[in-house]
Amino acid sequence: MDVKDYMQGLGRAARAASRVLARADTNAKNEALLAMADAIVRDADKLLAANVADLDAARAAGLDAALLDRLALTAKGVAGMADGLRQIAALPDPVGEMSEFAYRPSGIQVGKMRVPLGVIGIIYEARPNVTADAAGLCLKSGNAAILRGGSEAARSNQVIAACVREGLRAAGLPEAAVQVLETTDRAAVGELITMTEYVDVIVPRGGKGLIERVSREARVPVIKHLDGICHVYIDGDADLDKAVRIADNAKTHRYGTCNTMETLLVAQAIATSVLPRLGRIYAEKGVELRCCPESLSILREAGIPAIEATEEDWRTEYLAPILAISTLPGLDEAIAHINEFGSHHTDAIVTENYTRARRFLREVDSASVVVNASTRFADGFEYGLGAEIGISTDKIHARGPVGLHGLTSQKWVVLGDGQVRA
Repeated sequence: MDVKDYMQGLGRAARAASRVLARADTNAKNEALLAMADAIVRDADKLLAANVADLDAARAAGLDAALLDRLALTAKGVAGMADGLRQIAALPDPVGEMSEFAYRPSGIQVGKMRVPLGVIGIIYEARPNVTADAAGLCLKSGNAAILRGGSEAARSNQVIAACVREGLRAAGLPEAAVQVLETTDRAAVGELITMTEYVDVIVPRGGKGLIERVSREARVPVIKHLDGICHVYIDGDADLDKAVRIADNAKTHRYGTCNTMETLLVAQAIATSVLPRLGRIYAEKGVELRCCPESLSILREAGIPAIEATEEDWRTEYLAPILAISTLPGLDEAIAHINEFGSHHTDAIVTENYTRARRFLREVDSASVVVNASTRFADGFEYGLGAEIGISTDKIHARGPVGLHGLTSQKWVVLGDGQVRA
């Protein structure tokens, strides 16, 4: 096929569908979402079989463990995909929401109305669940979507796409409201990110290389994050049992996710108490520890294997069982370290000191800042968004997990009763 002609056709269809969705009522959108969920549950065996075929091909192609982890689906994961669509259906519809109205001296009322962005292009690698999540969130927020999944998940994505189309048909909505690319040609990405006449926003989800390419070449606005270099800082006033539980979960719950802790920071006052406890847990789970000289000395004295960190370790998103550890004098140094080396994604403090917790919340420049909980909570489901389209570390429009409100904008609304400007 001619990729340019193919993408232009998708764009035209998506733009037309976006106008239908912008005026679709909430009941129709919810009906489509629930029908999609039912179709995914019904076709779970077909989807799992397609996913096995994708995984076999990915292993044969030598894909790394982190990508395979994101690609893999389980029966629980498929059920979660359907549950996510049902949760989106249960959420309030943001479209048409009006707020911030105030009377002006002229007698007019001025406020804002929430409206869809239009057509959203989403480019992602591995994660087949993104196909369902993106379809659901874009639909509920009144946006058409063009989805370009990675070639490694092509079979899984097409099964999900068929369920999405079935749901749209059941509700009388245009099938072009959600289009999943049928070509794996990389040139399709280049077309999608430059189709300013048809696409309003691009959301890339994948490796750093993909996101850098999209950010560099796109002519369409991009919502993105590059890295998930997340920190947990254990303060001198931390409850050590909480600290151990949180730092263990933040690193070892899953290794290949963007909200996994990559650097552990520990206050000098409690380092000798907490590091050996955590070091033994990490050693049992096969986590390689890369440490500053003080942390290294504490761990080696406790008989726990570790190696010395380089400065590059503070800047690295491992997505693997590797953890950087630094012992620091206190809160000032921890905040400075996070703001210098972090990726502005998600960072946490463990402390019983209210004043220090408040300072951490104010001064850490990240999309999500956490007190006394794991960084692994930083996603759409856990934030009550039903699902997420991705994480944004940008500071304009959407920041953090991007759910329904992040996929809408606001326009000014003026209500009058015959007023004219003098």
